[in-house]
Amino acid sequence: MRLPPAAALLCVALCTGASAQQGSAATPAPAVPAPPIPTLYGQEKNGFYTAPEKRFRVAIPVLPELGGQVHDTPNVVTFDDDVSVHASIACFPLDLSQRWELETRGSRDYLAYFYASFVFSEFERRYPGAANEHSLFTAELKGGALFVFTLLPGGSSFAARSQVVPAPADAPLVAKRGTLLFVERDCIFILSLELAERITQRSTFGKTAAQENELLRERLLELVQRMQIPAPPAPARRP
Repeated sequence: MRLPPAAALLCVALCTGASAQQGSAATPAPAVPAPPIPTLYGQEKNGFYTAPEKRFRVAIPVLPELGGQVHDTPNVVTFDDDVSVHASIACFPLDLSQRWELETRGSRDYLAYFYASFVFSEFERRYPGAANEHSLFTAELKGGALFVFTLLPGGSSFAARSQVVPAPADAPLVAKRGTLLFVERDCIFILSLELAERITQRSTFGKTAAQENELLRERLLELVQRMQIPAPPAPARRP
């Protein structure tokens, strides 16, 4: 796993949705047709998304009737709809250096290190003023999982759906994102979703920070429960 490029891809998913956008309509068509861009790197079938190399399978949490869309890269899938969902799942196989970091640091410290180095650093770069509001390590989930709740000025996917007058440029809407990290089958999984109501209903939502964090935690757990991570293959039996 080449972590700097991986972090860049992860930021695309967490910050913008990881969609494979086409060029502007004003861009002249190339003289030679470009090869077709795949609709998905993974597979969407019967309400499930299966990641490349079948690293995981997840029940799709959006509906076409509500404008639901699925976009992906080789390592990240993002789900969006027109109402309340902006969620992503990233999966990166651990290389030898990252396995060493995990073994040396232990689960809790490794996940905190990975989040700070390769997730939050990108949030900070993309959204000046980004701040981690709270974190929670749970040893009982996935052998050790880290929840982090982050405030992102100007980082909402729902800004256009705010029910109040848009915020001025010097006081952007502040999104809240929940992120869940865990390691399974020699891969690190990073799940992220935005608390849509904080933006779309911000004049009436009225939750405390702790209540917002609990909503995000519950929704991240629901997303985990939608996932199926295949068991490792059984070792070959000796004759």
